[in-house]
Order: sequence, then structure tokens, then C-alpha cells
Amino acid sequence: MALLSQTESIPMAKNATYIKLLSAQVVSLIGTGISTLTLALLAWDIAGDDASAVLGIAFALKMIAYVGVAPVFGAIAHKLPRKPAMITLDLVRAGLILFLPFVTETWQIYVLVFCINACSAGFTPLYQATLPAVLPDENQYVKALSFSRLAYDLEQLISPLLTASLLVVLGFRQLFILNAFTFLLSAILLMVCVFPIIKTAPPCESGPLHQLKHGLQSYLSTPRLKALWIGYLAASTASAMVIVNTVVYVNQILGGGEQATALVMAVVGFGSMVVALKLPSWLEGRKLRGFMLLGSAMIVCAFLIATQLPGWHGFIGVCLLFGAGMSLIQTPAGLLITRSCQEEDATAFFAAHFSLTHLWWLFTYLLAGWSAVMLGLSAAYWVMGVLCVGSLVGIYRWFPLNE
Repeated sequence: MALLSQTESIPMAKNATYIKLLSAQVVSLIGTGISTLTLALLAWDIAGDDASAVLGIAFALKMIAYVGVAPVFGAIAHKLPRKPAMITLDLVRAGLILFLPFVTETWQIYVLVFCINACSAGFTPLYQATLPAVLPDENQYVKALSFSRLAYDLEQLISPLLTASLLVVLGFRQLFILNAFTFLLSAILLMVCVFPIIKTAPPCESGPLHQLKHGLQSYLSTPRLKALWIGYLAASTASAMVIVNTVVYVNQILGGGEQATALVMAVVGFGSMVVALKLPSWLEGRKLRGFMLLGSAMIVCAFLIATQLPGWHGFIGVCLLFGAGMSLIQTPAGLLITRSCQEEDATAFFAAHFSLTHLWWLFTYLLAGWSAVMLGLSAAYWVMGVLCVGSLVGIYRWFPLNE
């Protein structure tokens, strides 16, 4: 608990630094959501019927950037001042996005997507490692984790609606400029933040590769974090099936269309938001282990129901279980990491977590798509469900009983 043992904290509502950090996160998330949708329109404009292949490669490159860059950045970030580094990464992302309206070839999409998400892979662990220093009180920090999770869920609801409204008056290429502005605004909010004094790691004669190895090994050698990583396999199986195959399920099995697909995606976000809002009070006086096991068990149940290819009512239940289960696993992640490291090691631990967990998504995105195409939807739910059972067993095996 070294990160949470600093001076007495002030109320969250009066913590100007936290309010600005949260605002910067929300603004950049909305911009990212808009650019994700407009990227699909850009791929269609350039590649036509091959847009799916273009997007598949682009999102795979996004995961490769996350998996490869985050731990490397974590290995050298202890030498960098966090605030200037975060501002710089926001400004670089804004500059790179400004190139997207002028893209005319698919390879240009690939290069820009990789570079933009490489910056995100550096920014996110820095943000996550800064938050517990801004909120040293554990109860406030748990609430902040829930608010961060809520921000991700709201982005999934707000960004599609906002994009649809803006497309009435703007071309989709112009929306990339709006996305660049959101990162610029995020950088401005960070500039006016007053960051707490954060200890830096002592000078180390070893190079970045040694630090990279140390961060990954330290993360995986901590039982609670190994269990958390295994738990993210369950969350990623659910997330991958939702993102990759929901539109197929709604159209092929339920006979719905675009609006029905949007409704179903909203149900997943609703289930996640309910848990994110309630979890701080649920955690008071209770162990995290039970919530991690409950989350993975809910996802297993959702997969079992989905293998039967139920109608509307059953599938809505599946989506609620997916959303709630993912939130039970992902929301407490920051708390588990801060309990496991010293303040000067926080960036390396969060970078290792960011990279290792996104490795699951790289794998499950590909498996969800392949299994559905080659084996059919019912078999795909069985395949992903078996992985989730393995995740449940891993949590039970490695998560300490007293936590």
C-alpha cells in the first residue's frame, strides 16, 4: 500500500488536479471514439468492399502497438517527468491525427494508426500511475477507478450518437480535426494541473531492456497480479465477442439491423456502468477475490446461454452479464496494482499490465472472428467460453485467499 500512504487527502470534489485529470480523460476518450467510427468510414471510402480487411489489420496494429510499446515505455518512463511527458504525447497524437483527413492509401492508415496508438500506449500507464498519487486515500482512489471505468462506458454510448449528429453538418474527414482538438484540449488541461511530488526511481546502471524485463517479471511474479492478468482473459473473450460478432448475431439470428445493434451494444455498456457505480460501496469491508471470481463466473454463464443462440430476451441477458462481468474484473485493476508496487515503480507496473492485458485482446479478437466464420456462432461461443473457464480456474488458483 505504499502508493496510498501519503499525506491526508482532500475531498474528491475539491481536488482540482483530479477533476482536471478526469476531464482530460473524458475529452480524449470522446475524441478517440469519434475517430474510431470515422476511421471505418475512411476505410470504406478508400477500400470499398475490402474495408473489413483494412480495419482488421488496423486494429491488429493497434494491439501490437499496445503490446510492444507500453512495457518499453514503462522501462524508461521513470527517467521522465510525468507531466511534460503526458502533455507531449497528447500533442504528438493531435498532430498525427491531423494527417488522417489527407490519407489516400491504405498503408498510410496503417502507419498513422500504429503511431497514434504507440503514443497512447505510453500515455495510459503514465496516467494510471499518476492517479493514486493524486488521490492517496484508498476509498477515493477506488471511486476514481469506477469513474474512469464509467468514462469508458459512456464513451461507447456518447461517441456513436455524437458522430451521427456531426455527420449531418460535417464530412467524416473533418471529424478527424475535431478529434485532434480533443487531444489538444486534454494537453491544455494537463498543463494547468498541479501534479504532486512523485518520487523517482534511484539511478540504475542497467539499460532499458533490463528495466523492461524487471517490470514484466515483477508484475507476473506477484500472485494477485498474475491472477488479475488471467482474469483479463475472461474480460477480453467477452469484449472480443461483443465487438466482433454482435452485429452478426443481431442480423443473422435476431433479424435486426443497425439500430438494434446499437441498442444491444448499449445494453453491454449499461451492465458495466451499473457495476462501476456500485462497486466502491460493495468493496467496503470485502475481499477483491470474490468479485474477480464473480465477474469471470458471470461471463462463463453468459457464454453458456449464448451457445444456445437465444432470442431477444435471452441475448439481452447475455449482454448484461457480459458488461457486468467485465466491469467486476477491470474496475479494481488499478487498486490491485497500487497495492503491489512502490510509487517509483508504478509506471513500470502499469505499463506491464497495459501490455500484457492487451496481448489477450490481440489473441481473442482474431479467435472470435475466425471461430465464428469457420465454425459458426454457436461453436464460437463454446470456444470462447472454454477460455473463460480456464480464466476462472486461474483466478481461483492464484488469487490469494486473504485478499
